[in-house]
Amino acid sequence: MRFFLLALCLTAFSVGLWADCPDYTTPSNPPAFSKPTKRSFRNFGNTILAGLYVPYHMVYDTIVKSGSNATMVGKFDYDAVFHKDLEGEYIHVYIYGTALSGWTYVGRYTTNGDGKITANLGIRATGDYIVRMVVEGDLSSADGYLTVADPGRQTVLFDVDGTLTTNDFEALADYAGIKIADAYHYAPETVNAYRNKGYQIIYLTGRPYWNTKDTREWFPSKGMKSWHYHPSSDYLGANVQAYKTDYINYLRNTVGLDIIRAYGNATTDIAAYAAGGIPKSNTWIIGENAGKEGTQSITGNYSLHYNTVVASTPQSSSCY
Repeated sequence: MRFFLLALCLTAFSVGLWADCPDYTTPSNPPAFSKPTKRSFRNFGNTILAGLYVPYHMVYDTIVKSGSNATMVGKFDYDAVFHKDLEGEYIHVYIYGTALSGWTYVGRYTTNGDGKITANLGIRATGDYIVRMVVEGDLSSADGYLTVADPGRQTVLFDVDGTLTTNDFEALADYAGIKIADAYHYAPETVNAYRNKGYQIIYLTGRPYWNTKDTREWFPSKGMKSWHYHPSSDYLGANVQAYKTDYINYLRNTVGLDIIRAYGNATTDIAAYAAGGIPKSNTWIIGENAGKEGTQSITGNYSLHYNTVVASTPQSSSCY
């Protein structure tokens, strides 16, 4: 009897601790997916649209505090240049992840005049989930990720352009199909080291939302997972500093994340991180602005930083 009670307590203890860790494994390995029944588009013009252009759909990754109701926004459009919104069409939403045995159907939604839906995912167990949204008219789809985090989860924040990529213009060449954007030497190893140590990774970028499809393909091409990814909701990626500050405040004050380090390259990153309450001692800047305004400097590339600062960083204290 004593052995049984001890085993039960240890199991409960380990589950509680596990719940504080990001679950990077489950959403990365979803089971086979059965698409919904394909039916004609509700509007004939959308049949022509989908027949002529490539889908450029996206789902905004979302992170919420444990015990909170989760919603996720999907944006559906076609063509890499014009991004013509898919209006008034049915979207089927599914979820799979922590504590789920298979894909679960969430419901059917109708896109609004901006080609968007907002799916209600309810209150989910602490963990990570992949959310798949499927267009009924042509069965094209997009995936996004939901994270449900306990307060205090230790987090590392990364900008993308000029921080993980070698300059701010790599995204343009990548988007135009001219080349695949180059990553800084040891940038992927730096990201993955934090992930392996149990830290929550968040990519907070000034890239506009319509670049999400290409960016999600870029991360795995460089050996990194593509989530949690948060682009600007502005079409041109404007007001970057204010938007980043607002999101950092949401992560810290509403979700309760403990952002232990933030990486960037631009003066807007420095200002946004400071306004969001991240100390300069925990703000690491690479490139021509490295070390400015009391920030920490990364010179050249990430190799030295990876082998010193990152290597000596302990396992996340919020994840066992």
